Amino acid sequence: MNGFYNDFDHERLVDVPPRHSDYRSAFQTDRDRIIYTSAFRRLQAKTQVFLSGEFDFYRTRLTHSLEVAQIGRSICEHLQKDSELLGPDFHVDTDLVEAVCLAHDLGHPPFGHAGERTLQRLMRGDAGGFEGNAQSLRIVTRLIYSSGDEKRGMNPTRAFLDGILKYKSCYDELPDPENHFLYEDQKELVQFVNGGAQFPAEAAPGVARDACKSIECQIMDWADDTAYSLNDVVDSVRAGFLRFDRIESWGANAGLDTDESGWLAALLESLRSHRTQSVFGRKIGDFIVATGLERTETFLSRASHRHAYRLVIDPLVRKEARFYKRLAVELVFRSLQIHQLEYKGDYILTRIFQTLAGHYLSGAKTLLLPEPVHARIRNEISNPAKQRLVCDYVAGMTDGFAVRTYKRLFDPEFGSIADLV
Repeated sequence: MNGFYNDFDHERLVDVPPRHSDYRSAFQTDRDRIIYTSAFRRLQAKTQVFLSGEFDFYRTRLTHSLEVAQIGRSICEHLQKDSELLGPDFHVDTDLVEAVCLAHDLGHPPFGHAGERTLQRLMRGDAGGFEGNAQSLRIVTRLIYSSGDEKRGMNPTRAFLDGILKYKSCYDELPDPENHFLYEDQKELVQFVNGGAQFPAEAAPGVARDACKSIECQIMDWADDTAYSLNDVVDSVRAGFLRFDRIESWGANAGLDTDESGWLAALLESLRSHRTQSVFGRKIGDFIVATGLERTETFLSRASHRHAYRLVIDPLVRKEARFYKRLAVELVFRSLQIHQLEYKGDYILTRIFQTLAGHYLSGAKTLLLPEPVHARIRNEISNPAKQRLVCDYVAGMTDGFAVRTYKRLFDPEFGSIADLV
């Protein structure tokens, strides 16, 4: 038994008697339900930094999620060994953290963050917006393992749901949000996660409310930061975006302080000696052991130990992560090549979404989507509900499937009646 968790943490969205033959814990079940869903498998063909499939060794959303899960588990093991606040019968559950990490990017659309910005632009206003974290929540609570009118998704535990909730303010609670929100119909999920408790007055919608994270969510967040701040640099070096001369030139004009100049020099030395991958692999371990725990008091800390502890991160290591993120943003994400790919992805998704939404909002009966999706959209009464279902379908596409769908819809010379969808 692990005294860190109680019945409140294990409660599921829908009360279903557990299988008597199930040898797994509730959190192992959550993890396994993520691994065996098609939404998770599709991450293998979704962009992390570079277009998926362009080269075999670049990270995809799937390999990134696996790395985040490994880092998350390692943080739990480090905390249990290092922190006096934990013990053999009182510790953060590694299976739960692994499940949260594996699920954290489920809702991301094709073409990376550019695709997320496209769908947000297309869904703004009455349609309710689009946000990757909100879409992950929608997937696990409504879309996967659902059939007919039964829409409970994977029926997750409260602790798992709380772990993937990086943001806890809804679209209609924020003034014209660009990102970092949940959908309006997900308020009841936030209430479930909180056990009906109300946010305190000081936790106003926005950044203050988003700070009300469980310890598992905090671990996932730092594991995610660790993975992409370090591994994006490695991928960018291998792709030729981060070359010695470009990094050196950038550093000379970036206004770096003493710490940042030291990290830059070490990066240049790793490039010179062709050891970037091994050097940054060791840094992952440094980022893991830079974590610690301290007690905290929140409005949910009496209900669950998950809200009674805060993840503490060495400020210098957090600063180093920000340095690598800045380097990647200014030399990779703002490059001509990436902007061109993002422009193309935006164009493809815009044409697909506008065509499908326009078709189904007009009441046309032509079958443009698979029969089950077609029927669900036609059975919806309101236009925002129809748009949300179209958005679900487009967001679930892989990069390659989005390109093929675009060609099938708009290229007269592509496709035949024998083509498989």
